[in-house]
Amino acid sequence: MEPVLLPKPKPEPRIERFEQLGFGMFIHWGLYSQLGKGEWIQQIGKMARGDYMRLADTFSAEEFNAKEIVAIAQKAGMKYITLTTRHHDGFSLYDTRGLNRYDAPHSLAKRDLVAEFVAACREGGVLPLFYHTTLDWYEPSFQSDFGAYLDYLYQSVELLCTHYGPIGGIWFDGNWSKPEADWKLDDLYGMIRRLQPEAMIINNTGLWKKGELGHPEIDSVTYEQGRPKPMDRSGMSKYVAAEMCETMNDHWGIGEADYMYKSVPHLIESLCACRKVGANYLLNVGPSAGGKIVPIQQAMLEVLGQWLKVNGKPIYEGKPVDVEGEGSNFALETPDGKLYLFIHHLKISGHADVTVGGGGPGAKTFTGLSRKVESVRWLDNGERLEFTQDAAAGTFSFTATSFPYGVNYVVRVAEVCFA
Repeated sequence: MEPVLLPKPKPEPRIERFEQLGFGMFIHWGLYSQLGKGEWIQQIGKMARGDYMRLADTFSAEEFNAKEIVAIAQKAGMKYITLTTRHHDGFSLYDTRGLNRYDAPHSLAKRDLVAEFVAACREGGVLPLFYHTTLDWYEPSFQSDFGAYLDYLYQSVELLCTHYGPIGGIWFDGNWSKPEADWKLDDLYGMIRRLQPEAMIINNTGLWKKGELGHPEIDSVTYEQGRPKPMDRSGMSKYVAAEMCETMNDHWGIGEADYMYKSVPHLIESLCACRKVGANYLLNVGPSAGGKIVPIQQAMLEVLGQWLKVNGKPIYEGKPVDVEGEGSNFALETPDGKLYLFIHHLKISGHADVTVGGGGPGAKTFTGLSRKVESVRWLDNGERLEFTQDAAAGTFSFTATSFPYGVNYVVRVAEVCFA
């Protein structure tokens, strides 16, 4: 018997729009940023609760310029920003309006920083999303009266859903801290659906459960610090997106002495690996104590933006297609019917005494392609490339030339047009 092919659901409009964003900025910033030792320093450093809370008295946010951050994101080609409105330390960057006084308006900053963030995103045409912890080291009821804590969490999220206009989504993190607990997610997610019907609902499953789908209202699964795998949506009751979040070094919040930065090629390859399977790439920055994106992170983002100026069309518009390449190579198809081939591990051409490893032309083969190819060209310089095709067998091969001397895009993209 032939296997039964189960239908695949179509994405709801908000999920389809989210997938088309492709690339976003994650911002981890809070009281912990003043210590410069990462966002978990309160717990890992075994800091006394009172000592940590006094950081609010010196939290000035004097360098936090939301318009500047949005401009950096735009220059990087990022279409949305997810901000830590409250992290595990329980301190809120928004006005908690009487729930407590442990928030930015009652700190030295005396500002609702989330309101500034949302206003800058709207002005700049970038979609704002809110990270919000569900684990809380500040609120005593998290340990002593979980039912009361869930009421507090509900009211906190309700404030975000009612005082900042339409938002792109809420990104939860921390349910993994009490895996057996009843988090009353029907109530929490139901409130978000009622107040913010176009908002994505995302709940991070953590480092060890990448890609797991929990509650039926979840709109995207998460891959924390790990490249996503293809998602088989056959037979699913709802189309669910995917998103990988990744740090630039080893910390989410700023680590002033953390020099273990990933390379720009790694970040480009991560972005491509995400889009290969239709997932978004959420790349983190850890601003300074005052709220400024540090120079090295800003410079790396700028280079990514330069790469996207050349190769952005298939990154934003492309969708996975049943055309397979060899090794890391893959294909995406855009709505205008063009195919884009992503080629890894090319070298530059030039004199043997100045180029490392050489890099002449080579055949790159793809299968599953039966449409008649008319032309193939590199996106970066328009060079037309030779190709052969056996449409009946679904095989296609083109001659990938090496990068010209002086150029290396890490991943090179070829545009295929059909007859």
